Amino acid sequence: MKLGILVNEGPYTHQASDSAYHFTKAALEKGHEIFRVFFYNDGVNNGTRLTVPPQDDRNLQKAWSELADKHKLDLVVCIAAAQRRGILDQDEAKRHGKNVDNIAPGFRISGLGQLVETAMIAERLVVFGD
Repeated sequence: MKLGILVNEGPYTHQASDSAYHFTKAALEKGHEIFRVFFYNDGVNNGTRLTVPPQDDRNLQKAWSELADKHKLDLVVCIAAAQRRGILDQDEAKRHGKNVDNIAPGFRISGLGQLVETAMIAERLVVFGD
């Protein structure tokens, strides 16, 4: 089955982000295709490379990056939600006169059209968080 994943919550505020990661990993292990993982609202906070959790805590950003690398996942962060929360890739940082970017490896910034495309192409869109 071809799945789309929508993550609406940040990595350390709700269980939704953990659940989305574990669901995505399990679906891949069962042979399902993940068309795209779209991060929206506070979910975009999964895509910052500046997250530094304590050593004894999980690192969801790193986990998502590693999963994306292993399975060639398309991890898309909503541009509007990301800008509101200070998450920028190189192009957006330059466009807004900032001297640094902080998008994590494996993530990319794009618009809501990517979410619409995901809903159209995937057989199921699984939503995590409000």
